[in-house]
Amino acid sequence: MTLPVYKVSAFNSAKASENKIHDDATAQRFGFKGGLVGGVHVYAYMSHMPVLRWGRDWLERGTGDAKFGKPVYEGDIAEVSALEDAEGMAIVVNSVGVQCATGRAGMPVSVVAPSLSDFKAVAPRANRVAADEKSMAVGDWLGMNPMTVTQAYQTQDIGDTRETLGLYLAEGIVHTGTILRCCNWALTHNVILPAWMHMGSEVQNLGLARVGDTLNVRARVTKNYEHKGHKWVEIDALVVANEVSPIARVTHIAIYRPRQLAEAA
Repeated sequence: MTLPVYKVSAFNSAKASENKIHDDATAQRFGFKGGLVGGVHVYAYMSHMPVLRWGRDWLERGTGDAKFGKPVYEGDIAEVSALEDAEGMAIVVNSVGVQCATGRAGMPVSVVAPSLSDFKAVAPRANRVAADEKSMAVGDWLGMNPMTVTQAYQTQDIGDTRETLGLYLAEGIVHTGTILRCCNWALTHNVILPAWMHMGSEVQNLGLARVGDTLNVRARVTKNYEHKGHKWVEIDALVVANEVSPIARVTHIAIYRPRQLAEAA
């Protein structure tokens, strides 16, 4: 079964963020056409397809993964296609004739959430230092500044991701993009990252977060390595609502120091 192609006019909501990979001038120095649309937004575009197919059930227990290969740029059309098969669905994002992201989504019959006690709750570091092998050592636990999701935030978020499905606003459900952004915050609230790239995520949804809930993340660094001149980090993250309800478990992968930074140093 092939679902109708979902077309999104991509929007870069992070132009003014600390991460200068979203800034046109910096991204162009790195060899890109312009500032990159964030990976959490591209994942949000992709998640439209399993929610369209399975509804809120997917948000409560579905799986999703995404690998970001090429950038999506603001103003370009992201075309999201999905092909359902026996194991779920394969999802592809193309933009201006280029394959930008690939992934899959699935709908397990049931899922067992990990124990909260398996994930250490820590406050974000009071003094951030530059991201490196020491400041993000394997085994380190990371937290974020807790965020209470307001109605205004949710409305803005739905607008930024150009989401057209009505259940998020109608039922006050926090969008998948915001849940995944908590994993970004596990990094950015603890170390200084001048220009970095979210490269992929594997997500197990565990429950719904709603407007009014306070989100936090409990994340452990599982890998920190160099590949093709880039410095990479992987974390195992549990996104939690109100400190008691697991919302998603995520393997989150990023290039925290692109080789272009090393070459410019």
